[in-house]
Amino acid sequence: MTDLTLTKTRLFEGVWEGVLTRESGGKAAPEVEVTHLQKPLEGVEIIGKPEEKLWVLRVPIPAEVIADGVQTFLISDRSTGEKIGDFALMSGDALSYDIRAEVTLLREELDMLKRAFRRHCLETT
Repeated sequence: MTDLTLTKTRLFEGVWEGVLTRESGGKAAPEVEVTHLQKPLEGVEIIGKPEEKLWVLRVPIPAEVIADGVQTFLISDRSTGEKIGDFALMSGDALSYDIRAEVTLLREELDMLKRAFRRHCLETT
């Protein structure tokens, strides 16, 4: 089991960022690989911050991997092959149907609550 912990910090201007820490407190920079559809991504950076005992992981997301649906990225320890974390991008028409269905369900539930509240107000007066 890897002693690395990954915490997402942000996705900004096409670069996913996270913070890596070691539970064992080791000082060696972690060797990390990020893959999409089992292909390694280029340009992954690990920036050491020894005074804070952490490393900043920066993953530039190539434009050619952005597409409709869910795109999953796997972050693993290169030396052991163990998974450290992952992140996903969701976009396009496939996603919009799910969101519309959720909004419709929420509207129906809200209407049901409004009717029940009005009925309660009429019965208590």
